[in-house]
Amino acid sequence: MCGLAGFVGKGDKNDLIRMTRVLTHRGPDNEGYYNDEKKHVNLGHRRLSIIDIAGGRQPMSTADEKLWIVFNGEIYNFRELRAELEQKGHIFRSHHSDTEVLLYAYREWGNDFVNRLNGMWAFVIYDIEKQVIFCSRDRFGKKPFFYSLQNGNFVFGSELSALRCHPSLQFDISSIALQKYFAYGYIPGPHTIYNAVAKLKGGHSLVFSIPDGTIRIHEYWKFRIEPNIQSRRTDEDYAEELRSLLDRAVRRRLISDVPLGVFLSGGIDSSLIAAFATRALGDTELKTFCIGFAESSFDERHFASMIADIFHTRHFTYEFDLDESLRNIHDIIEKLDEPMGDSSLLPTYMLCKQTRREVTVALSGDGGDEIFAGYDPYKALAYAQWYQRLVPRPLHTAIRLIASRLPVSFGNISTDFKIKKTLQGLSYSSRLWLPVWMGTIEPKEFPECFDKAFSEEEIYSEAIDLWDGSKGKHVCDRTLEFFTNLYLQDDILVKVDRAGMMNSLEVRSPLLDVEIAEFARSLPHTLKFRNGRTKYILKKALEPCLPEEIIYRKKKGFGIPIADWFYRNQKAIDPAIMPAPMKQAFVQEKMKLHSEKRGDNRLFLWNTYLLSQWLQGRSA
Repeated sequence: MCGLAGFVGKGDKNDLIRMTRVLTHRGPDNEGYYNDEKKHVNLGHRRLSIIDIAGGRQPMSTADEKLWIVFNGEIYNFRELRAELEQKGHIFRSHHSDTEVLLYAYREWGNDFVNRLNGMWAFVIYDIEKQVIFCSRDRFGKKPFFYSLQNGNFVFGSELSALRCHPSLQFDISSIALQKYFAYGYIPGPHTIYNAVAKLKGGHSLVFSIPDGTIRIHEYWKFRIEPNIQSRRTDEDYAEELRSLLDRAVRRRLISDVPLGVFLSGGIDSSLIAAFATRALGDTELKTFCIGFAESSFDERHFASMIADIFHTRHFTYEFDLDESLRNIHDIIEKLDEPMGDSSLLPTYMLCKQTRREVTVALSGDGGDEIFAGYDPYKALAYAQWYQRLVPRPLHTAIRLIASRLPVSFGNISTDFKIKKTLQGLSYSSRLWLPVWMGTIEPKEFPECFDKAFSEEEIYSEAIDLWDGSKGKHVCDRTLEFFTNLYLQDDILVKVDRAGMMNSLEVRSPLLDVEIAEFARSLPHTLKFRNGRTKYILKKALEPCLPEEIIYRKKKGFGIPIADWFYRNQKAIDPAIMPAPMKQAFVQEKMKLHSEKRGDNRLFLWNTYLLSQWLQGRSA
């Protein structure tokens, strides 16, 4: 895993060095630079050595030096691709570098070669003959890529911090991105917190033409549900195929020239990875890592220890201390590109920090909830449709008022919290259910929160486009596409990448293997969510592999007790430092209601707190 940076246009090597070295945490092992003075092309790279430690240094070129690359990620099928390319006459200089495979795959198959890749990546290829910069990001957006085209300068990097080191760019906070941040709890691509700076979205490639200074973006893949409704296969047939796919996906991600382990929460996704990894490693001892919480409603260590005992792993357990983490939050904010409101960033960061003491690579269970329908909102969908059809709109407000009288509990996804959130979403059209259920404030509150509020269509454009673009599909499939294309890419994977890379730890996600993703896309919704049971086919596939107590236990989620923390720390947020578009009075009212236990405003307060900390760090 690595960090990349560069630019085409104005600037010198000192600028490139500053851009690259700010990414040292992403690649502490070595650095490299390339400069084409005639065309003003500059490439920088920081490397975390994982595969072919001796022969994988970057920037890397083909033997004739007509193609150059900087690459962040891992290609799990590089051996098969290399063998195919060697048969076609390409000669490799490295022993087993996946980076070099990318260069010759591009030469052989052109821009479309990305469709052949199985892995995670963000890379930049400089094609000297064609005079283009070809950039690409993996299907799900596991690896980040930011870019900006300002005043004729094309600048790019793995983090916004790298772009901020280039002297030609302006960084003004984007009002629409700020409102999307409070709508979703994160900033969806291609938006960033800054105007004129963008994220390349997952499943997209970008071509920058050096002669005319233009950008062309192409979507080469998207997670779309296309069920094979003609199939007459049994549930057991599907389960058997899925077990085979899981086995292959985990084995691919065990390829490493450095120590490797597994995150083990005790949930179904991390447990299956530990099970398949143990089987693949044979007599080699597997290290597993877990973080727990003092508060029982958040803690899952008992289940993680159960799996560790069953598969005889060397298990490491840590306890998360929220107060201690928040005392050190500036260490995290300093390396965070932009504010993101997922509070599980903190325990994920601490887990990665502890894990890095033992290994350099960790496998995680990310992606299972998104592609196999593992979240609670699936259970609410049937009731939501019934509620929308049968309950007159004027009664919605009255019902919400009655629900608001329920006593406030600050536990992990408490019953009153779920009821109030569900009714909040149902106050709006179906295309806003999911973002309102997941977001920090609801649409009607934006004019109260901001001096100038954008329209619902603008603020929630990503969710609306996904929902409306899936017309004709079952509501379960539309929900799957929302979680996978939006929440997974712009929240979950960002959190895991930043938490891992802040600690120079590579995190791999077997459940997002392209073969598993394609399998999941082809399944009818009844194989994912059936009779109130989430992840139906995944659970069935794992019945021969894991204890029933693990497979069918109630989902906890990876939350932290922030509601109680804000109740105990009522002056944690200074409304006066909020950016100008936000109204201080709104923030103060949310704090007051929470402190009096007349409202559970944990999500809004956490997002506001992170924003305030990020703003302080930016001005320091």
